Amino acid sequence: MQNQIWNRDLECMQRSEMQSLQLTRLRALVDYCDKNVEFYHRRLKKAGVTADKIKTLSDIKYIPYTTKEDLRDNYPFGMFSVPLKDIVRIHASSGTTGNPTVVGYTREDMENWTEQVARIVVAAGADENSLVQICFGYGMFTGAIGLHYGLEKIGASVIPASSGNTVKQLKFMRDFGTDTIVATPSYCLYLAETAREMWDEYPADQYRLKLGLLGSEGCTPEMRCQVEQRWGGGFFATDNYGMSELNGPGISGECRYRNGLHINEDHFLCEIIDSNTLEVLDKGQTGELVVTTLTKRGIPMLRYRTKDITRINYDPCECGRTNARMNKIIGRCDDMLIIRGVNVFPTQVESALIGITEISPHYQLVVTRENFADQLEVRVELIDGTLLERYAELEALQKRVHDRVKSILGIEIAVSLVEPKTIERFTGKAQRIVDLRD
Repeated sequence: MQNQIWNRDLECMQRSEMQSLQLTRLRALVDYCDKNVEFYHRRLKKAGVTADKIKTLSDIKYIPYTTKEDLRDNYPFGMFSVPLKDIVRIHASSGTTGNPTVVGYTREDMENWTEQVARIVVAAGADENSLVQICFGYGMFTGAIGLHYGLEKIGASVIPASSGNTVKQLKFMRDFGTDTIVATPSYCLYLAETAREMWDEYPADQYRLKLGLLGSEGCTPEMRCQVEQRWGGGFFATDNYGMSELNGPGISGECRYRNGLHINEDHFLCEIIDSNTLEVLDKGQTGELVVTTLTKRGIPMLRYRTKDITRINYDPCECGRTNARMNKIIGRCDDMLIIRGVNVFPTQVESALIGITEISPHYQLVVTRENFADQLEVRVELIDGTLLERYAELEALQKRVHDRVKSILGIEIAVSLVEPKTIERFTGKAQRIVDLRD
């Protein structure tokens, strides 16, 4: 098994040395935020926090949390710590539910961001010989450009294909000999499905794809297995994690052992909290990920609540890296559905569905309210549409899907089996939830 390490000194640092570095950088960051960001100056003053009060890493608990709403309330540049003349890049979220969250990068930020991505792509198996096709949308979204720069840093050849136009994506893969893909798990799967439909004209041996750098949406082990099986030929899919407010991709990523996502701890200090009580949880517990950007200068973040649910493992990895690893994200606080008192994450349903051969991995969760009670319908797409005319088989399959999902969720649900290709495909993050309440 490959064991590539991009920056051995920092990725294999002893735990005591890493904690010492984090503490030094945390104290400097608190002082920096206090002096350069009016928002943080007011927050820290109200909380009675100064850099001198941070004696140990656990003292981070005295610092108030930062949320997405704080960025929106200070739109567009109120959270920036430097004048615009020192900002070399600006990105923003879509802002579909209010003001976009705007983030800025200094030249130092860009260098750090590129370094962070270089580490995670090398850990996944990319190198200077890789020919990488990026199927993320370029623009204000950070995913495409972040990975682009990191891949170029390690010497890989990059194809900035952007998102959409699936037939042309596949043509580039065949004609250029693409061996590595950057995409969401759901779009990577859709590409594989489309490629298979065209195998009479363009057979499987015309593709050279070996490595997937998947991100931007959750990827359960079951979904990963499906993606790998659909591409075949030894295709190996890895997961990486990031978000614009914290730089973009590059916070963490899987190595070849795929036993958690290695965190770039010299740049990001991570905590796990209880989303309800906001208390910091003990090591090894599952909860909401909170991240402090130890080296970000354009728009530093103190204790940013990601809303993503995970746990952190501090044991060294077989690959030789000693940095902490986060588990795959199992869901988001704001994506979690509460159906009749039971917490439901889309990833739980996905895990139940994958492996049932008659259905595709594409699904939707439709939530309605009847007689003051929430109802959950799971819409699942058939692979063979003729099954809709074979009622006995259809009924048996519907019961099998129902029983499997119910056994995992522990609540009664409805199941609808729909015709092939009737559930929308997404080139970006897949939208699994349709909430029709109120």
